[in-house]
Amino acid sequence: MIDVGHSTVQIPNPRLGDQVNRNIIQSEIEGGVYLRDLPVGGRLLIHTWNRVYTLVNRGRGEALLCGHPKFCPEPVAVTIHGSTWGGSMLKAGFLGRGMRLEFRHPDYKGPITTSRIVELRQEQ
Repeated sequence: MIDVGHSTVQIPNPRLGDQVNRNIIQSEIEGGVYLRDLPVGGRLLIHTWNRVYTLVNRGRGEALLCGHPKFCPEPVAVTIHGSTWGGSMLKAGFLGRGMRLEFRHPDYKGPITTSRIVELRQEQ
């Protein structure tokens, strides 16, 4: 089982701006999971403000994702980019509470971004 809870808080980087450092530290306080730490075949339930997604890790940043009536009503193979705070900054390979999941769908141009993640739970 992986921990989808809290992690060690990083020390602010003096080379990064205050908002960037705040976002990084906040993501560590809120908790989340790096996709690389989820075993291949491992399943996550991702509760966002608007939907509940099921993600099955396929390894190397690939996953089966379902839960959106338009983009993935049935499991579809996607590439997980990571999570964003709604702007251009991406925390690669990380799925974090309070952040928005960003992924690439094979049938759509450009990345797809969900509403904010409220809860992450590993499914057995």
